[in-house]
Amino acid sequence: MGKRIDYYDDPQAPTANSLVPSVNVFVVNHRDEVLMIRRTDNDNWAVPGGAVDLGESVPQAAVRETLEETGVTCEITGIVGIYSDPRHIIYYTSDGEARQEFSLVFTARPLAGEPAPSDESKEVVWAPKVELSGYRMDRSMRMRVDQFLNGGPAHIG
Repeated sequence: MGKRIDYYDDPQAPTANSLVPSVNVFVVNHRDEVLMIRRTDNDNWAVPGGAVDLGESVPQAAVRETLEETGVTCEITGIVGIYSDPRHIIYYTSDGEARQEFSLVFTARPLAGEPAPSDESKEVVWAPKVELSGYRMDRSMRMRVDQFLNGGPAHIG
């Protein structure tokens, strides 16, 4: 499996060669814990997410990606924001894709299933919100988490 490398405002970053609509999902359970994954491609913590496939809606992609990466079926309940910073490049060593960031970030509630790892997640946990600051994550995910925790207005940028 290839690796994922995130660049932010870095002159050493490869030039973007794709723009892929993607989703991230903050699934929050009745104990006010957030569903978190430890990614297999960079070992960082993140909320579940991934690319929107042809033939599906954005909410369908959010539900599918969450289930694929965590074993948990969810229902979308709101939006955290839209993230489209061209200074953030995501490079995949497996195929040379250099993706410009474009992500729609949602909130959700769990409906069924238990956290379980997948090919994309080596660890899946329900994390208390107060502990999220101690999880190692990429700068862009940290920004999403902080904005989600601060409950501010939806972010567009």
